[in-house]
Amino acid sequence: MTLKPVTSEKAVKMIELDNTLLFEAPRIARRDEIKREVEAIFNVKVQEVRTMIKQNKKFAYVRLVKANPAIDIATKLGMI
Repeated sequence: MTLKPVTSEKAVKMIELDNTLLFEAPRIARRDEIKREVEAIFNVKVQEVRTMIKQNKKFAYVRLVKANPAIDIATKLGMI
């Protein structure tokens, strides 16, 4: 499964305010699969995953535990 980070103004605002990362995920991906992949790739703990399908694309809002700042991961990905 491939997760693509979304770098929009809204995504950056969510990183700073809610400790949440936004990814574009495959339509068939389930929440638990997305959670496991983010935890494995970035070595962080995920608090919750919310998904939304918009214009035939699936977006995953991944909220991290407070101990793992999302801004660190965004910096590694080159989003900020």
